[in-house]
Amino acid sequence: MSVALPHELYSAAAVRALDQFLIEQQGLSAERLMKRAGRFAFDQIQQCWPSARSLVVLCGAGNNGGDGYVVAALAQARQWTVEVRWLADPAALTGAARAAWQFASQEGVPMAPFDPAESLEADVCVDGLLGTGLNKPVSGAYADAIGWLNRQASPVLALDLPSGLSADTGAALGAAVRADATATFVGLKFGLFTGSGRACAGRVLFSDLGGDTHDAQIPVKAYRADYGQLVAQFAPRDADSHKGSFGHLAVVGGDLGMSGAALIAAEAGLRAGSGMVSLVSRPLTAQIALTRQPELMALGVDAGIDAQVKLATASALVVGPGLGQQAWGEQLLAQSLAAELPCCLDADALNLLAKRGQFTLPPQTVLTPHPAEAARLLKISTAQVQADRAAAAVALVQATGAAVVLKGAGTLVAFRAGGDTRLVLIDAGNPGMASGGMGDCLAGIIGALLAQGMLAPVAAQLGALVHAMAGDQQAEADGQRGLLATDLLPAVRWLLNGL
Repeated sequence: MSVALPHELYSAAAVRALDQFLIEQQGLSAERLMKRAGRFAFDQIQQCWPSARSLVVLCGAGNNGGDGYVVAALAQARQWTVEVRWLADPAALTGAARAAWQFASQEGVPMAPFDPAESLEADVCVDGLLGTGLNKPVSGAYADAIGWLNRQASPVLALDLPSGLSADTGAALGAAVRADATATFVGLKFGLFTGSGRACAGRVLFSDLGGDTHDAQIPVKAYRADYGQLVAQFAPRDADSHKGSFGHLAVVGGDLGMSGAALIAAEAGLRAGSGMVSLVSRPLTAQIALTRQPELMALGVDAGIDAQVKLATASALVVGPGLGQQAWGEQLLAQSLAAELPCCLDADALNLLAKRGQFTLPPQTVLTPHPAEAARLLKISTAQVQADRAAAAVALVQATGAAVVLKGAGTLVAFRAGGDTRLVLIDAGNPGMASGGMGDCLAGIIGALLAQGMLAPVAAQLGALVHAMAGDQQAEADGQRGLLATDLLPAVRWLLNGL
């Protein structure tokens, strides 16, 4: 019943609808589904921690607790040492959860009320406290139980969703379990893959429980980006191609003291396949660029009007890395937008847009904000962005008409598709990429894809995914600490060639 992770991501309500579809249309009873979920979770415990022979299972009310009782019963039947601690009186359980408790009781599983002061030791702890229905901050005994799990030295397996995590947003609702792995069922929950979900879920293990939901017609909240599908958008290069065949990217930025940001973006543009890359920057930055990267063309300008001729020769722009928010940056942003070219707007270009308060942007524009920049554009707080990253990304698309890459843990790409806004999640990347210059590198990659003729939604998805995958490859090879933006470029080139 264990399958590869699907691409579809669902809201909590949608997953409940999928459950109901299996029960009503495929004749799978709730009790049978719960037993399959518990069996899958117990199998995963044995695979993830082969030497484990003891469990502590914390069970709440409802189906999440029911899954926990099934896991406990199966472990007890295998003669493991098992202890269940409950936070909802089992005698009050109903339906499948009650049947699961009775199953555990028949197997002789030791059970008692949860006591946060009790000292319990086990090879693995199981979180069966709260499921997908949580929609308010955790408090009281459940918050105590989550804190207890997070203090344990033993690994933690969460059932379906780490308790305290929102299945819809990926935000922690007060306290949330930080699991080593999450066994999730029927449909992937969106919240496992973005925001706090990335830190709380650990390794995500999925089972469809033997059901087939392809005909369920349940709305999908987002899709996990598909590298194979995206990289296939690149046609093979013709044998008679020349540098002009693959676009001319102009990178605009690099004010005094911020030369590095523009240089990283320009170098990324070269490595991502743009036939030519020009840097439009301060004269000193232009000199530095030609010394560092002789494949670049560079123009030093003291005022925005001086860039007009160079911008007219480009096929796409990256505007913002190291641009600054003074008059020089404002002038260059105005000239860049007036060029009406496909463009990636990043960093200070976004901050200047937020100050303007109006978003008349060229067609085929990509915005690449981090949460604080998104908050400035939307005139809300960063905390509000992080509380519902999907809603923030969609709001930016609706406000600007651009494709949006909302960076952060579980980067989201949002764009218009017909009359709707589509969400794509980048299920890659790691904390080693939290270092200066990574966003500049991403902007350069996306800009190069635009210069090569890729439409903004596809360039945003492929650029963000390749950037994150390259970060993962380099972190796996050399570790997360000390990972630099330019370290990604060999892997970016390799991935964009589909190797």
